[in-house]
Order: sequence, then structure tokens, then C-alpha cells
Amino acid sequence: MSAFHEIRFPDTISRGARGGPERRTQIVTLASGDEERNASWANSRRRYDVSYGIRRADDLAAVVAFFEARNGRLHGFRFKDWSDHRSGAPSQAVSATDQLIGTGDGTTVVFQLVKQYRSGAQGWVRTITKPVAGTVRIAVNGTERSSGWSVDPATGRVTFSTAPAAGATITAGFEFDVPVRFDSDAMDVTLDIERLGSITSIPLVELRR
Repeated sequence: MSAFHEIRFPDTISRGARGGPERRTQIVTLASGDEERNASWANSRRRYDVSYGIRRADDLAAVVAFFEARNGRLHGFRFKDWSDHRSGAPSQAVSATDQLIGTGDGTTVVFQLVKQYRSGAQGWVRTITKPVAGTVRIAVNGTERSSGWSVDPATGRVTFSTAPAAGATITAGFEFDVPVRFDSDAMDVTLDIERLGSITSIPLVELRR
């Protein structure tokens, strides 16, 4: 039975990975030459190739061991996307006011971590399910709270011991990982004359639930 392993792919290798978000759009070209475009997916999905991060024989051995321990594509795991792993700008430290995650109603105690991506008047809200333990900061009405709440690092849900008052803004700052799995059940290793070894491609794909 498949499961998710709360373990992160080696940072030293993920730092050199290639990849990012993909979307799926259906495009129909009409006889007039005009286009009709429809989004097949409401949310993006990230893909990576971590073979570019392998620089030493030890890196190769670590990836093979990680692959075997996950049973290939069977089990998911955490992956640090070095290009997008913070609630705010990459150059800035995490702040408790980085992202709006909800508004209090006097009853609700559970709020989901999210990250908003905006450009002009348009935007998209990404659900964050794998925050990094120890990095989450929470504020209510702009004032950081050091207690009175907890976060589940496996789901990204923040739970308050007392419901925030009606109209209160709840914000959060955090670092996060991407839930992924291997996108191949085969590991094609090539050994060169010095037996350093290389792998042509090691694809990972984001898990969406």
C-alpha cells in the first residue's frame, strides 16, 4: 500500500535540480485562426529532474538508496524547491505577516497554510501541506503569537487553542517542502571508465490530493 514518507530528498542534490510548475491547457484553433483556450487543471503541478544535482559518486549512491527506500514510485516524500520554498520573497526572512491564511469568525480554530501568487489583478492560491518544522510563525491582526496555536507539519493545518475573534486577520510565515514521488520505476545508471557513474534523468512529480 502506498504511503507518504516524511523524509526530505537530500538537499545537496536537490539544490542542482531543474524544474518548476506546469499547467495543462486545451487549445483549439478555429477555422478563422482564432483560438479557444480552456484550463484542464485548476491548480499547477510541479515537476523536477534531480539528475543535474549529482556531482559525485557518493551523490549517486545516495539517490539510489533513497529510490530503493521509497520503492520507486510507490511512496511519496518531501522535496525542497530551492527556487520557491518560503512564504515571502526569496531574499527576505520569514515574517509572521507574509501570507493571509484566514479571517476569524469567533468559531473556527483550524486554518490551512497557503501561499498566494499575484501578478496585477490576477492571482492563484497554493495550498501548503508540508511546512518545515520550526519555521512557522503566526500573527493575529498583525501581532505575532508565540503560543496559543500549533501546526501539523504533515498537513499544514494551524490549530488555535481559542478561536480568533470575528474579523481578526490571521497571517503566517513559513518555509515549506513540496510533496513529490519518483516518476519512474527504473533507475538508469551509467558507469564511466573511472566508475563515477551518472543517471540521465531522475524525474519527480508533485503529489496532489
